[in-house]
Amino acid sequence: MKRLLHKELRLTAAPVTYYFLAFALMTLIPGYPILVGGFFVTLGIFYTFQTARESGDILYTALLPCKKRDVVAAKYAFCVLIELAGWLLCAALTALRLTAWREAAVYTQNAMMNANFAYLGWLLILYAMFNMVFLGGFFRTAYKLGKPFLLYGIAGFLVIALAETLHHFPRMEALNSQTEGFSLQLVVLAAGAIFYALATLAGCRASQKRFERIDL
Repeated sequence: MKRLLHKELRLTAAPVTYYFLAFALMTLIPGYPILVGGFFVTLGIFYTFQTARESGDILYTALLPCKKRDVVAAKYAFCVLIELAGWLLCAALTALRLTAWREAAVYTQNAMMNANFAYLGWLLILYAMFNMVFLGGFFRTAYKLGKPFLLYGIAGFLVIALAETLHHFPRMEALNSQTEGFSLQLVVLAAGAIFYALATLAGCRASQKRFERIDL
């Protein structure tokens, strides 16, 4: 498993996957749906799967002396590492907005989602949808990418739309604050973390069962 993960990071990963981590900087953009930055991080992962498919990576890896379930686990572990790297970058930039720039006019008068604890929770939910919808869909065939990514794109933008809308409802304004209402935001963050862990684990186990049934 460890060697398979090393292969994913050093050989399989498309360079653009690492470059797209820079989209975490969208956390700093005022008046913009900043969760889109998280979507671009997952798009970077998609490019790795696309490149790997064209190079026959799945077939090559399955021919190695390893279990098919470990092949799936390594793919999931790679995705989790990239997602957590993107999340940590966003968390660092969010900390900057909540401290040094918390009183900046461009953020206090921002009608769109602000970078706070709730934002970090929604980001985990977005990543969970990628792991559940795209990865789960991909391992039904270990080849088809278009439909799983389209379904994830729809689910992902529904998550973004919900996150951008919810804080406009009565008694939900605290979700967009950078100075107060942190208790409600922490609930969203905790819920996002739990959902991410459960969805990723469940998705990985389901994908392992599907992949073992595929005749490569």
